Amino acid sequence: MKQVVQNYKSGELAVLDVPVPGCKPGGVLVRSAYSLISTGTELMKVSEAGMSMLGKARSRPDQVAKVMQSVATNGVPATYRKVMGKLDSYTPLGYSLCGVVEQVGAGIDDVKVGDLVACAGNEHALHAELNWVPKNLYAPVPDGLAPRHAAFGTVGSIAMQGVRQGEPQLGEVALVIGLGLIGQLVVQLLAASGVRVVGADPDPVRCELAERLGAAACGDPASAAVETAVAELTDGHGVDQVYLAAGGGSNQPVELAARLCRDRGRVVDIGKCRLDLPWNAYYEKELDVRFSRSYGPGRYDPEYELEGRDYPIGYVRWTERRNLACFLDLLARGSVDVEPLVSHIADFDDAVETYRRLKDGEMKAVAVLFRYPEHAGEAEEAAAPTVAVPAVKRPGGGVSTPARAAKTPVRLAFVGAGNYATSMLLPHLAQREGVELSTVVTTTALSAANAQRKFGFAEATTDLDAVLGDKSIDAVFVVTRHSSHAELTRRALLAGKTVFVEKPLALTEDELAGVLAAVEESGNDRLQVGFNRRFAPLLQEARKRFGARTGPASLRYLVNAGQLQHGSWYLQQGTEGSRFAGEGGHFIDTASWLLEADPVSVYAVAPPGNEDLQVVLRYPDGSTATISYVTTGAPGFPKETLDLVADGKVLRLDDFVRASLFVDGGVGRKRWVSSRLPKARDKGQNAELAAFIKAVRTGGPMPVPLQSLVATTAATLAVQTGLAGGAPVTLARAR
Repeated sequence: MKQVVQNYKSGELAVLDVPVPGCKPGGVLVRSAYSLISTGTELMKVSEAGMSMLGKARSRPDQVAKVMQSVATNGVPATYRKVMGKLDSYTPLGYSLCGVVEQVGAGIDDVKVGDLVACAGNEHALHAELNWVPKNLYAPVPDGLAPRHAAFGTVGSIAMQGVRQGEPQLGEVALVIGLGLIGQLVVQLLAASGVRVVGADPDPVRCELAERLGAAACGDPASAAVETAVAELTDGHGVDQVYLAAGGGSNQPVELAARLCRDRGRVVDIGKCRLDLPWNAYYEKELDVRFSRSYGPGRYDPEYELEGRDYPIGYVRWTERRNLACFLDLLARGSVDVEPLVSHIADFDDAVETYRRLKDGEMKAVAVLFRYPEHAGEAEEAAAPTVAVPAVKRPGGGVSTPARAAKTPVRLAFVGAGNYATSMLLPHLAQREGVELSTVVTTTALSAANAQRKFGFAEATTDLDAVLGDKSIDAVFVVTRHSSHAELTRRALLAGKTVFVEKPLALTEDELAGVLAAVEESGNDRLQVGFNRRFAPLLQEARKRFGARTGPASLRYLVNAGQLQHGSWYLQQGTEGSRFAGEGGHFIDTASWLLEADPVSVYAVAPPGNEDLQVVLRYPDGSTATISYVTTGAPGFPKETLDLVADGKVLRLDDFVRASLFVDGGVGRKRWVSSRLPKARDKGQNAELAAFIKAVRTGGPMPVPLQSLVATTAATLAVQTGLAGGAPVTLARAR
C-alpha cells in the first residue's frame, strides 16, 4: 500500500510503498476514503524538517533538553548516533481520516466490514491507504454524513475538547484568537452552545468566514475592531472566555487575552502559541488559565488508546472517543458545517506536490483533504449518490374543483402576511374582480389585524384549523417561513383546499414525500408553487420568438443575489434551510421551463469562505443549464441575467427589463430587441396569480404540472446533497 512519509533530517516528503498493517485484536483495519491535512500542526512539522540543524534546535528546545540529558548519561558519540538515526528515518504524517472497515479484529463487535468510520491518532489515522485503528480511536459515521465531512472528526474533537475546558454557558461572550481550522470549528461550537463569539485574526478572509459561520464580529487583533466589539457585547466588562487557537512565536495572543478577558475569566490554550504570561495582568484579574489536551480524556494513555480500556461514563463523561462521536453527530444534524472550510481536495497520489504548494504559500487553505482512489467513489456513492424524484400518485375518487358560476367570487385565505405576501401577492389580488379575500391567518394577532385593515380581508384570526375547516374557502395561500411550508401545504391538501405555496415547497426529501403522501391520501393534487418567473410577460415573449429547438441547448443564468442584512431570518440555516434552498427553485424552474424538460442530474460546487454557488443541471436531451448564484458581486450590477444558446440562436434576458434575440439565418443575421419596460420589473407574479385564480374558478388544470413542481424541488434539494458529497447527484425518478 501507499503512505505519505517525511525524512525529518533532509525534509524529503514521499509517497512510499509500505507493507499492509496487520489487523490485530482490539481494532479494525480501515481503508481510507478521505484524510485531512492539518494546515497548522502538519505544516509546522513539514516546515521544521526543512530547517538547518540549528534551526531545528531553536524550534524544539524541548528536544534539545532531551539530547543534553542523553549526552550527560550516554556520552556524545552514542547520543549523536541515536539522534542522527532517528532524524534520518521516515516518519508518518496525518491524524484525521474517514474510511471503510475492511477487516475486524478479535474482540470488536460495534462495527462490521463495510461500515464507514472516522478515525483519530497520529499513529493510527495516517495519510495511508490502510490503517489499523484501535477501538477507542474510531467512531461509526452517522447515516447520511458525507465521508469528506466525517474526515474532520479528529480536529473537531480537538476543538470540542477546548470548548469543554472553557465551560461556556448560555449568554456568555467568548473571544477566539486565531481563526485557522481549529479556530473556525471553535467558533461554530460556541455559537451552537448559545455563546456570542468575537474572532481575532489578521487574515480578513478568515474573519469573514468566521462571521458567516456564527461569529458576532471579527477583526485584526492589531486593530481596534476586536476591542470595540468586545466592549459593545459585554458592556465593557470583558469576555467570559478566551480560546487561544493561534500558533507562532508572538506573545500577542496571551497579552490580548489578558486585556479583553473579564475579571476571573477563563483562558484556554488549544493551539501552540507562545505563553509568556504577563504576570501582573493575569494576577490582577485572577484569570483561570487552562490547557486543552488534544482530543480529550484518554489521549496519551496507552491503556485507553491501545488496549481499549474505557473510562466509566459516570466518572469521565467526555472521553476521546465520545468527543469524536459527538462531533460526528453535530455534523450529521447540521449544527456544525465544515464544507465552507474545505479549500482544496487533492488526489492522494498528488500528496507531495500538495504539501509543497502549502509550504511555499502557493495554496492558501483552511483545510485540505486527500481523496483516495481505491474507495472514495464508492464511499460517496454510498453516502448520497441520488435524490429521489417521487412520482405523483392520485387514487380514484379524489378531490376535484368544480367550475364556479361567473359571478361567484373565488374565496381566498392567506396563511402568513409577511413582507413578500404584502408587497408582491396581495396588491395583485386585493382589487382583482371575482376574488374575495376571506381570511388572513397569522401567529400574532396584530399582524393579522394589519393585513385585514390594509387589504380588506373579511376576517383576521390566528386559528388555522378554523380556516381549513371552512368549506366556503376555495384556496389557501401558504406564505410563511420556509420551515413550515411543507407541513401547512400537507394539511391544506388533506382539508381539500386548492393550495398556493410560496417557494420552497419542502426543505428535505422527507418533507417532499409528506406532501405527496397527502396528495395520494386525499386525491387532491390542486397545488401551485410560487415559481413566478416563467409567467413573466417579457420572458414569455422571448421564448415565443426563440421558437422550437432541434438540438441541445446551453443556458447560463447569473443571479447576483447580494448580501443579506444582518439579522435576516434567511440566515437561520439550521431551521430555515440554506439561502439557495429557499430561493434556488426560482432559477431551476425557469431553466427547466425554457428547456422544456426536468433535470436528470445536478452538480454543485462552492468556493470556500462565501455562499457563492455554481450549479450545473443536465437534461435528458443533453442540454445543460449553469446557475451562478453569487453573493459577493457588486450591488449595482443587475440581479438576474440569462443567456440561452441553441441552433444558431441566442436569447438574452437582462434582469426582466429588456430581452433580445440573435439569429444566424444563414444568409444574414436577424435581431429582435424588446422595448425597455416603462415601469418596475415584471417578474410574473400578476400573470401567475391570474392563471391560478382561473384554475380555481374553472376547475381546469393547474398552471404548472405537479410532477414539474416536484422535479424542481428535488433538484433544489440535490444542490445541498451535491455540496456535501462533492460529486454529481443523479435525480432518480420513481417508477
